[in-house]
Amino acid sequence: MPKSLARWLAATMLVLAAPLAAAQALLPVRVQVQGDTARIEVGAPGMELADVTLEFDEPQGLSPAALGVSAQLVSLSDPGLLARLPGSLTQLQGAFPLLLTIEPPPGTLSFARVVRVEVHTHALPYTYGSSFRLFKASLGGSFRDITTQVAQGSVRARGTTGGFSQFLVLADLRRSGDVVAEKLDRLQARIALLPAAEAAPLEVERAAAELAVAERRHDDALAHLDALAARVRARAGVAIPQVWTAGGGSQNHAGELLAGVDTAKFSIAYLRNFGH
Repeated sequence: MPKSLARWLAATMLVLAAPLAAAQALLPVRVQVQGDTARIEVGAPGMELADVTLEFDEPQGLSPAALGVSAQLVSLSDPGLLARLPGSLTQLQGAFPLLLTIEPPPGTLSFARVVRVEVHTHALPYTYGSSFRLFKASLGGSFRDITTQVAQGSVRARGTTGGFSQFLVLADLRRSGDVVAEKLDRLQARIALLPAAEAAPLEVERAAAELAVAERRHDDALAHLDALAARVRARAGVAIPQVWTAGGGSQNHAGELLAGVDTAKFSIAYLRNFGH
């Protein structure tokens, strides 16, 4: 981490230690939009803590104001935040305790299918097989892993989502097999929200992927998830709703299914490459 950034982060964390400061310590953010892509810089100019990239499918009304972006440093011991994490094996990092909120105001922004999210920071060191993951939650809700890739430079945590609101980068020390099972269960629950005629062929592929994982046929599992995603894309906007709209009133089942497949594939590949 650059020395100037380290000094700034240390000073900011001292502020957070003051009473009630954690709820008030909003960081400066700068948002730029070009075409279907939004870029967010978090922190003072020249001492940015993170830069975030959002790549949208078919956005409407995309602008800096329409994104509703805010960012803050959070306390590693905040009981309310810790209760939203999936257990003690998912851990906030003292070097990067950043909570990013993207909550577009109602009636402004919409998009089809997914948004690709990248959170890039020099505050965390990259290692091969890194345990850092990108987590997402609705406002006040439970965080879940949406990671699709962790790349170097220093850390670039990437994921896809069918909606918003809050993001954290955490160290995830859970067993990879448990993470895969959780993601496949979540995918099953999302499939079950569709009409039976649409759900049945998707569940066949999901169940086949689950069996392949249990039998350690990881490449077969990935192939079944690819087939599931291909059917979702073919049916999106025809029989599977695919639009997310700020303020609600729409159901982006296609986006959530595609995002669920993306992150399940990441964890299955991680399990194949690194074991439990």
